[in-house]
Amino acid sequence: MKLIDRIGATAAAVVVAAGLSGAVQAAEWKGWNIHVPDYPNTVAMDKFAELLDKNSDGRITLKMFHGGVLGSQPDAIEQLRIGAIEIANFNLGPIGPVAPEANVVSLPFIFKDQDHMHRAMDGAPGEQISAGMEKIGIVALAWYDSGARSFYNTKKPINKPDDVAGMKVRVMNNDLYSGMISAMGGNPSPMAFSEVYQSLKTGVVDGAENNWPSYESTGHFEVAGFYSMSEHLIIPECVCINADVYNALSDADKELVRNAARESSVLQRELWAKRAEASREKVIKAGVKFNDIADKKAFQDAMKPVYAKFLESNPDLKPLVEAIQATQ
Repeated sequence: MKLIDRIGATAAAVVVAAGLSGAVQAAEWKGWNIHVPDYPNTVAMDKFAELLDKNSDGRITLKMFHGGVLGSQPDAIEQLRIGAIEIANFNLGPIGPVAPEANVVSLPFIFKDQDHMHRAMDGAPGEQISAGMEKIGIVALAWYDSGARSFYNTKKPINKPDDVAGMKVRVMNNDLYSGMISAMGGNPSPMAFSEVYQSLKTGVVDGAENNWPSYESTGHFEVAGFYSMSEHLIIPECVCINADVYNALSDADKELVRNAARESSVLQRELWAKRAEASREKVIKAGVKFNDIADKKAFQDAMKPVYAKFLESNPDLKPLVEAIQATQ
């Protein structure tokens, strides 16, 4: 082969290789989200998809599937871990049982308020939690709000832990939440979120706990007319990506994806604050009997056995608990 032919063949090979490289780098991702249209998380995840497409010049596209159409949250967590989907927006509550570091945020009253949660999750504690999640195949790209959870029930205002005694209270499926209710003398009733309305209406449970938008948007306020502002749980949500997918990205694309997720989180937090206030105003206008628990110390003291049991089982997580509590 002549030199000029060899040069031409080499150049052609380079062009082909470059084309193949570009094809490998292109990505079409699927994303899961449990929330309905117009919900803050849904709007923010659509913004995330828009930013990925725009900032990658179309190399990375994300098709979001909202409303849990790809499965329940536990199903979606497993789908993300094995790579059946690439992106998801999860509450850390259901992730906690499989990622101990993530479970720390489910300790009652671990956060003083939402601003304290933001500072902790956007700082070193959040990085440590994300590192723990990566052990199970999930990388947290950014943190979303899910508000502060408080108690609501069909019977009476809750002002002190003893008011919970004897009540059947729906909780998410996590031993920490069951322990929280038991520590106050109540009867925890783990069940799917979709079952709560009917269970409140028929007396299967006396109460539940959640944030303002969830209490309002599900109609729970129609069947449980007492809302007591305990703010016992402030559980962040994550924009998550499959770890293998993330680690296969170039450094530049990793930064692009993280920046898009964090930009979407700014939007989600703004929308969440507005939605929470609107939901609160709506249910109070509808006649819900609302009371703000001014002194939460009695509730915090009641949680000491919950913390002790958790740290006995997870002694290596004590520094993380202390780091969150010390976050200024």
